[in-house]
Amino acid sequence: MKNKLGTIAFSTAALLSFGACQSQKKSKNEEVKKPNVVVICLDDLGYGDVSAYGGKVLKTPNIDKLANEGALFTDGYATSATCTPSRYGMLTGRYPWRNKDAKILPGTAPLLIKTDQMTMPKMFRKSGYQTALVGKWHLGLGTGMVDWNQRVSPGPNEVGFDYAFYMAATADRVPTVYLKDGNVEGLDPKDPIYVSYDKNFDGEPTGLNNPEMMTMKWHHGHNGTIVNGVPRIGFMKGGKEARWNDEMMANVFLSQAQDYVKNHKDKPFFLYYALEQPHVPRVPNPKFVGKSGLGPRGDVVLEADWAIGELVKTLDKEGILENTIIVVTSDNGPVLNDGYYDDAVEKLGEHKPWGPLRGGKYSLYEAGARVPFITYWKGHIKPVVSDAIVCQVDLMSSFAHMLGSDISGPDSENILPALLGESKKGRETLITEATSRTLLRKGDWILIPPYQGNAVNTFVNIEVGNDNEYQLFNVKEDIGQQHNLASTNPEKLEEMKKIFIELRGADYLKNVEKLELK
Repeated sequence: MKNKLGTIAFSTAALLSFGACQSQKKSKNEEVKKPNVVVICLDDLGYGDVSAYGGKVLKTPNIDKLANEGALFTDGYATSATCTPSRYGMLTGRYPWRNKDAKILPGTAPLLIKTDQMTMPKMFRKSGYQTALVGKWHLGLGTGMVDWNQRVSPGPNEVGFDYAFYMAATADRVPTVYLKDGNVEGLDPKDPIYVSYDKNFDGEPTGLNNPEMMTMKWHHGHNGTIVNGVPRIGFMKGGKEARWNDEMMANVFLSQAQDYVKNHKDKPFFLYYALEQPHVPRVPNPKFVGKSGLGPRGDVVLEADWAIGELVKTLDKEGILENTIIVVTSDNGPVLNDGYYDDAVEKLGEHKPWGPLRGGKYSLYEAGARVPFITYWKGHIKPVVSDAIVCQVDLMSSFAHMLGSDISGPDSENILPALLGESKKGRETLITEATSRTLLRKGDWILIPPYQGNAVNTFVNIEVGNDNEYQLFNVKEDIGQQHNLASTNPEKLEEMKKIFIELRGADYLKNVEKLELK
């Protein structure tokens, strides 16, 4: 990993001058001086998938440039080892384990975030920002009885996004359509959409019954409606003209993000750019096919890196790169076979998507929620590698503090100096979760309580962290979590158990559910 030294040139005190005149009427020129904020969230990108984090096989030059010229965090976290909960935590500033419904949602799930709940986009909007979502949503829509042929509400617009262009859930789930501000893009009213997660519609081909129509074979789950040769989770009928082209998805979302930047550059904006890669199904654009040598998973990582580079170029061309804070991170750690046979395992070679960490997506071990985490602000954040403990849940309160707002998330801490590279002091304690099971990180130590269940999920071949005994690790000395110190360091064990119960509560087993991959 490349060493980087330096301190921030643009102080927090200067940033706070934004908030000092919040109550005063500002001119258009003064308003532009607020930094734009772009949060780029990839999907299932591992700690070792980024070459700036030590990966030697895949090369990610565009992400590396941001890392090498900004702050690279070695101890950066999502709030969860799965997608819906971690996105909930980031956008609400609230730990997902506080909401029993914050779990991997089907495409027909109701909106998870309450419309009267404070969110990061609402905070930015109250501070005079324009707000936008482009990409993956997967936080539920509507009230549970969605008519996809009408405007779907409530959704992203009702929780703080002025503009939203998005997929409802994931690329492997129906409906396989884009929505813009709640309306399905390109829908022919003569060909209405119907969606079910219970049973198929008469005459609709599925991966289970029509293997001859598939261009990608399913491994587990993923045997519902076939779209573009790819079997999905769930069943869908109609909406033929509105269905997306998987090969063009990265381009579509990138174009939306670029157009937003071009059309909204005259006022400060918050853009949440949520890429689909490298989540399944991995269907790269033809120009990336075979480029990585690692099969489709490697190819879509390169595709995502390209898209990030193109967005940064747009910010630069439009003259606003130096006035834009960029955060690059992932919703959770990596997984290889997550439901399809796509050569992710067979062509892995020497590449380690999890890097030096143990586990992966769905796991309590570090590779579940410890993810790439980079902040970049040209001319302001100077190059630094930081071991400060930072978490996506803290973005809300940290940016609020930057803008002089008193808004904060219930679990979101102000770690702005760390995010801006001024300080290597982040949060002291952090509770993360993996499929309803929680753990504690405090300083260099991690405590994983006992949980019942298999130690390895054989579908995805990932150690999920279940054990009959407490697990205690010093991750500064043992980043790969190979040495359980619970029996040899009883004093530290008792200290960590006490803190965990104080923060998490004695009923931490109450809502634990068995992991079911569909």
